[in-house]
Amino acid sequence: MPPSHENETTTAEITRRSQSNLAFALRLLPAERRQDMADFYAFCRVIDDLADDPATTSEAKRAALSRWRVGLADAFGGAPSGVVERATVALLEKHELPAEWLIEIVTGCEADIDVKRYATFEELRAYCYRVASVVGLVSARIFGCVRLESEQYAVNLGYALQITNILRDVGEDFREDGRIYLPAEDMARFGYGEGDLAAAAYDERFRALMEFEAARADAYFAASLGYLTAEDRPALRAAEGMRRIYSAILSRMRRDGFRVFERRYRLSKPRMLWCVLRAYLD
Repeated sequence: MPPSHENETTTAEITRRSQSNLAFALRLLPAERRQDMADFYAFCRVIDDLADDPATTSEAKRAALSRWRVGLADAFGGAPSGVVERATVALLEKHELPAEWLIEIVTGCEADIDVKRYATFEELRAYCYRVASVVGLVSARIFGCVRLESEQYAVNLGYALQITNILRDVGEDFREDGRIYLPAEDMARFGYGEGDLAAAAYDERFRALMEFEAARADAYFAASLGYLTAEDRPALRAAEGMRRIYSAILSRMRRDGFRVFERRYRLSKPRMLWCVLRAYLD
């Protein structure tokens, strides 16, 4: 059977156990919105786990995700079962969220079942939109944003965060799943092939490729700030905390020459706390 968090005591516990950067940044939210975001994160966690469980067949994964897709479209027929289903349906109603947004997230996670390569950056960007930018759109609505500019803030920040994740996890993704998120057209541009990645070849070609992708993330980080309005800035403090955390991770990778084959880049809790406090104070 696919993994499920339906027996967890609360969605807040799912968020705490994740020890994710998002869980850290959510401390900036008022209690009610923090709980709503915990509910949304629990949904994302369940969907991601269903798609990634190595002990489940592809057919079973698709069936489980299809059930969620259908359920989201009709609020599970008015009878959601389990903690996460009930919390998700309540979120859709409370924040008037388009069900299509959450269905996009399901579709994005489902791609990880079969898609192991991306030929172009446009293909990758479509994936990033579903698994990260749409998450940002939902989050902005839960945060209480009222300006349309905040949707573009969320979309651009989602791209930046996901590209940063991809760069950080290049070696791990290939070792564990044989998956390459780096676009094939970009790898070809720098003469860095799949065989090089399999051998964890660390050289000038690899560093140039990583810098090329990091510049894309930088551009999306910068673009997101262009849509940050004074009216919605207080509501987006948690998102700004995430922006600062991931921007710092990207800067650390760059300063270290992108040694992602031998280490996993992360920030210490004091450094993350500083990023979150800066987001609050600014």
